[in-house]
Amino acid sequence: MGRITSYVALGDSFTEGLEDPAEHGFRGWADRLAEHIDAAQPGLRYANLAVRGRLIDEIVSEQVPKAVELGAGLVSLCAGGNDILRPGSGPAAVARRLEEGVRTLTEAGARVMLFTGFDLRHVPVMRLAHSKIEIYNLHIHDIARRHDVVLVDLWPMTVFRDARAWNADRLHLSPDGHRRVALRAAEVLGVPVEQDWREPYPPRRPPVWTAARKEDLRWAKDHLGPWITRRLQGRSSGDGVRPKRPDLAPLATASP
Repeated sequence: MGRITSYVALGDSFTEGLEDPAEHGFRGWADRLAEHIDAAQPGLRYANLAVRGRLIDEIVSEQVPKAVELGAGLVSLCAGGNDILRPGSGPAAVARRLEEGVRTLTEAGARVMLFTGFDLRHVPVMRLAHSKIEIYNLHIHDIARRHDVVLVDLWPMTVFRDARAWNADRLHLSPDGHRRVALRAAEVLGVPVEQDWREPYPPRRPPVWTAARKEDLRWAKDHLGPWITRRLQGRSSGDGVRPKRPDLAPLATASP
């Protein structure tokens, strides 16, 4: 695509940038992508409306209208992951809601960028949602074709099967994982970058079986248990959280 003068990022914790620490909260792949765009095409105005824990209905009803109001030229929309991971959710219904958001944005004149989900079959517990993620991804591919939007396909990126691309909670990316997503998105957009997301991680010995099982138990206690508790109590990790960059502004502008 041509020159990008404004970019608005929509979504949940993935786009908010959780587990990629910055001076004022979190950085994340979307901030990193904005930095790549601004380096190649100075003068970018950027907003990030993503909030952790948000479901597809909240993103489409709250964030999409705001992006239209801001008049963004490029809008990244990654949504539905939290819905897909919940028991009883249907990929087709989530995809229909996603397409409503895409249609609203494209009709407003925005260039939309979608993302497929990661292949998480290697992650304990998360592998249970493998087939649902795969089906949802097929819908996303169809939506991208129907609306002629940019698609960042994360599913075949084997580098994300390495634990070093992920935070200890096994749900959010590590800082390096965010770095690689930003590089891939820049590549799809045609934005020049100096690094390559394909660069393999240095070899290392596989973990001892007993140590790996201890780590699984620690993960279940520290991360899976609290996640299940929030679901049962009807709470979200994003309760009371506001977007970190609610308005289009030059990239150097500090987040509130």
